[in-house]
Amino acid sequence: MKTSRAFLVSVIVGRVIYNDSADELALLVKSDNYEPVGLMQAKRDKPDPAFFIGSGKVEELGEMARASDAQIVVFDVALSAAQQRNIERAIDLPVLDRTQLILDIFRARAKSREGRLQVELAQLEHLSTRLVRGWTHLERQRGGLSKTGGPGEKQIELDRRMIGVRMKQLRDQLKKLKRQRDTQRRSRMRSDTLSISLVGYTNAGKSTLFNKLTRAQSYAADQLFATLDTTARRCWISDEETVVASDTVGFIRGLPHQLVEAFKSTLDETVHADLLLHVVDASSPVREDQIREVNLVLNEIEADNVPVVLVYNKIDNTTLEPEIVRDTDGKPKAVFVSALTGAGLDELRQAIGEFAHNWRIENPNEPRELEDWEEDLANENRELLEDNIEDFMTRRKRNK
Repeated sequence: MKTSRAFLVSVIVGRVIYNDSADELALLVKSDNYEPVGLMQAKRDKPDPAFFIGSGKVEELGEMARASDAQIVVFDVALSAAQQRNIERAIDLPVLDRTQLILDIFRARAKSREGRLQVELAQLEHLSTRLVRGWTHLERQRGGLSKTGGPGEKQIELDRRMIGVRMKQLRDQLKKLKRQRDTQRRSRMRSDTLSISLVGYTNAGKSTLFNKLTRAQSYAADQLFATLDTTARRCWISDEETVVASDTVGFIRGLPHQLVEAFKSTLDETVHADLLLHVVDASSPVREDQIREVNLVLNEIEADNVPVVLVYNKIDNTTLEPEIVRDTDGKPKAVFVSALTGAGLDELRQAIGEFAHNWRIENPNEPRELEDWEEDLANENRELLEDNIEDFMTRRKRNK
């Protein structure tokens, strides 16, 4: 596949500064099969309504992009439909914003049926906000009473209606898949198996760690969003303890809201987990910022009340040593590991084992109350057993 040349635009808005913005944008662009050929960095107190970075900067951007022989311009911010259209007209080059860039990466990486449905739903939700005067053909009207449109129905109205119908179909299909996932989850809960979920910033090494712990063969690579589809596997912790571990999609700063909503059913594995392993890239200079971004998403999906153990991964790229860090109560709160070399995995299993031990003490496996149909079946079996015993005793007396 031929790689297109992309000119990057990294914008700092307000007082919030991310030191890794340009580097992360370059990784995102490479993950979407573009070749970065230039970079413009800009700072604004607030976005310009028409061009986001202002008309003067847009003129400068056009000159720099053409000098770099770029074929597309990629912004590290979410642009409105009007801003994107105005910039494209001013520089005469296609423009991609952060939201569409991440959506494109998700579309290319989704493998399972559920993942593909979720990404399509997110893309349609994003597209539905871009229909207004986006193309000249949207002004065309259709006459007649055919199925393609009502009398005088504009193309934009027809497109919006077709998108709405398709979005409803996708939501219905995702609801069916969610019910299947809920059934599987209830089955695990009935078996009294502890559930842990791996979460973290994208490219923190979750899938590599997941493979090491479960001996699975999930795809793992040094790239953003290498894994999208949730995978659950049994994980041996000790001779006394086995848990179910789930690998989930990685989070990122500015994760499009459409994706969070579309992936709600998949992220339910995180919400219903008994323990979260928050995997952090220990070698990243902005790891504290990444931790905060993950916590924001966990709060958005209402998983912020699930117990968490921080797992500082990639210590092979640092001077850190494998160890367990404990809180004031002596409970594990962080573990330093290297999923690549295997260092610290025994300490991680020990931390999970300690949590599991305490969890079983706090949540004893008490027998649940039988449902009506189960009580009826139990009574029938009891009566049948009593009849069999009585019949046996009667035949035994006759034989004597």
